[in-house]
Amino acid sequence: MAEQKSPPSEMIRVPVPLIGIVRQLSKLHRQGHTIALLQALEELVATFDSNIDIDLAGSKQVLQLQEKLEELESHLADRDKSVETKLEAMTNKLELIERAIASNRYNAQPKQRRQAYPYQQIQVELQPRTNESLAARLGVSPESLIAERENKSAKEFISWSRNRDPMSTAWEWNASDGLYHPQR
Repeated sequence: MAEQKSPPSEMIRVPVPLIGIVRQLSKLHRQGHTIALLQALEELVATFDSNIDIDLAGSKQVLQLQEKLEELESHLADRDKSVETKLEAMTNKLELIERAIASNRYNAQPKQRRQAYPYQQIQVELQPRTNESLAARLGVSPESLIAERENKSAKEFISWSRNRDPMSTAWEWNASDGLYHPQR
């Protein structure tokens, strides 16, 4: 039968009181007594384990854990009953709604059409404008506004101003008051 090889040694940290014992174990390992040493240690640990009698059933911590577990179980049971009750109530309400819809109670009154905007839109009455004010509205300089008015016919100017205006309002020049008037 072939000899069993011992595992390679590893570096480990050891508490200070055990340093002397670990050195002796290391020395025995280097001398080739590793397998016998491991068997002896296992027997020693087994002896200690069999002599220790721990009574967990009477332990204070175990009793506290049992109490907490019972509380948790009762809380979960109560919560499940609460959820069931709420589901039953919701089911009953849904049945009532279904019956009402089926009986056409909600459709008996004509529905009022809702406006796209919840507020009343106020129509702003546009006032006549000066060269500077209309030029700013159309996004041109006052000089180019005057040039467009002088180089185009009245209809062409109205069309040009409508295309430049942000609200597509047409503007007409009135020479008597020197203002531009909005056209509908």
